[in-house]
Amino acid sequence: MVTLQLRQIKILPGQRVDLENVGWQTLEKILMELGDRRSTRIAYSNQTLTIVAPHFRHKKTKVVLGDLVKVLLDELEVDYDASGSTTLKRQDLGKGVEPDDSFYIQNFARVLNKDRIDLTVDPPPDLAIEVDLTSKTQLEVYEALGIPELWRYDGGRLRIDVLQQGRYVEVSESSIFPGWAIANLAEEYVRRSLEVGQGRAMREFRQRVQQR
Repeated sequence: MVTLQLRQIKILPGQRVDLENVGWQTLEKILMELGDRRSTRIAYSNQTLTIVAPHFRHKKTKVVLGDLVKVLLDELEVDYDASGSTTLKRQDLGKGVEPDDSFYIQNFARVLNKDRIDLTVDPPPDLAIEVDLTSKTQLEVYEALGIPELWRYDGGRLRIDVLQQGRYVEVSESSIFPGWAIANLAEEYVRRSLEVGQGRAMREFRQRVQQR
């Protein structure tokens, strides 16, 4: 069984493992076995389960991008609920994913006080963030789950996609932060965080937002 094999698999930071012919019930057992307090991330599509162990740079980058979103939302006085790497899945679609970070913004009030997200009744996060340093984002999973906006950072460039008629289309401006050059800001402050540290970089970013 896959669950027995899983106990013997050691995934080192920066590595990924693909398990094929994983049925939905097996997926649920694996997720239970892995638990919530872990550094690995999963993606599931067409009965293939991908388990990724992000490396240190990956983790640092996703924190910077998430902090950037929080600073903007706070300074613009926009209410939100951060949903982090919550497992997003739908059995009827045979899809599942755990983003590096995610946020409920327009729909934040609909998930307040929720212990778990059920995408058959709850809306998906309004924004998901993926850092493509350890693995590549499985777009078809996000499209199927209906995440309205997806940010992908590949180590040098931030790409913003919005969902249009069930497919992602790259755009130059975020629908969540109209009028802000999000891609340029994100790229600049990821680099800045590597130079001076995350704390100082985000303080500088907050001051910049306040000045504007």
